[in-house]
Amino acid sequence: MDTDRQMPSQGCRSATGLRKITPPMLGTIKVTETYAFETAMHPGQALAVFKAAASYLGLRPNVVHAVDWLFRFTDAVDWQPSSRPIVWPSAAMQQQEMGLGPSQVKNLNRHLVELGLIVMKDSPNGKRYGRRGPQGRIIEAYGFDLSPIASRFAEFQAIAQAGREERTRVSALKRRTTIARKGIRQLLQTADKQGITGEEWEAYRSAATMASRGVADRRNSDEMEKAVATLEAVQCEMRQYLENAFNRQTTAPPPPPVSDASVDIDPKGPENWPHITTTNYLINPKDTVIAQEKTKVAALAEPTTPRPIRLEKTITGSCGVKSPKGTPANLQSEPESFLKITPTELIKLAPRLKPYLRDTMPRWSEIVDAADWLREELGISKSIWGDACLAMGREQAAIAVAIVSAKPSSHFRGSPGAYFHGMVSRAKTGELHLARTIWGMRAQH
Repeated sequence: MDTDRQMPSQGCRSATGLRKITPPMLGTIKVTETYAFETAMHPGQALAVFKAAASYLGLRPNVVHAVDWLFRFTDAVDWQPSSRPIVWPSAAMQQQEMGLGPSQVKNLNRHLVELGLIVMKDSPNGKRYGRRGPQGRIIEAYGFDLSPIASRFAEFQAIAQAGREERTRVSALKRRTTIARKGIRQLLQTADKQGITGEEWEAYRSAATMASRGVADRRNSDEMEKAVATLEAVQCEMRQYLENAFNRQTTAPPPPPVSDASVDIDPKGPENWPHITTTNYLINPKDTVIAQEKTKVAALAEPTTPRPIRLEKTITGSCGVKSPKGTPANLQSEPESFLKITPTELIKLAPRLKPYLRDTMPRWSEIVDAADWLREELGISKSIWGDACLAMGREQAAIAVAIVSAKPSSHFRGSPGAYFHGMVSRAKTGELHLARTIWGMRAQH
């Protein structure tokens, strides 16, 4: 006795027109007409392979859901040789269970045909129905033919396998990208701490930034492989550049040793304290002559009996520079005497110092401590800070840091740390003129 799985809806009207056929639909119909099952296939396997390949084919979720819903009405016997997997759910059921309107269902069914997933087998009266025999085989059916999915079984398998391999390659490339980016950040931090700057290093920094951005723009593993290789090559070159720079620093002749012996102070300045090279003319040279005359008179007034030289312990200032115990720290380096600037005025010209100060009327020693904190914010390494203290004195080094902090970010070609390093280099050659810069800052306020 024949049985009907789905009877045609009583409320459905007869067809009023023919189905519109598009070129992609013609290709699907042609493939389906020539396809025949050679061996038995289980519908669950066909559906699973289709779902595995769907994400790599770029199919929308509603397409996958529609195919999954149609597979609910097929049996394993329909996927055997001399059979045809046709299902005939009514249009009303499809609209209700998929939550779509009549026009939306029609557009979805047409889209499934154009994608080569199903074929519409129409009845003479335009309705969907079917009958099965005693053994469950389809005797007559009109509706959705699922044969295209069976004909593309091997294709879907290959697409799913290739997709999984592509995803694995992309994941490995992402890990390599992360490792390379972290390595580059470590190299940049090391260079900043060691005070390594220059046009060549800035070029490497820019190349690393561009290579890192280029990885994210790639959409497949082949393009991504080239971008990651470029990023790793930049990292390797940066590492080699730093190694060569470190080797040059290691092979450089060591500085002369500094004695810890404490000696008497004479008009030329302390023996073991960094020599201050004044880059500006004194306002009144006569005052300096008078100070030197007074010092000579005081020295002549002392007893003529020679005193033994004693070795004293050394104390370390905020710059990490040693000075003999008992030696006046501000001798010949007091900014108020030759730069004509007070701590209060410096704070007004460089307000970024203020958060690191405890008092609104600080002394120069407090300004130096505040500059030591501020230089970390500016990216100035500890070693460069120490060189600055040796080259220009603690107070002038603090003023130089304050000057750098007062400049806008657009003023620097590289970084504030590199700019400060250039100031230290000019101070060592006597070409740094802080007074001119201070007068320029005053004019801007």
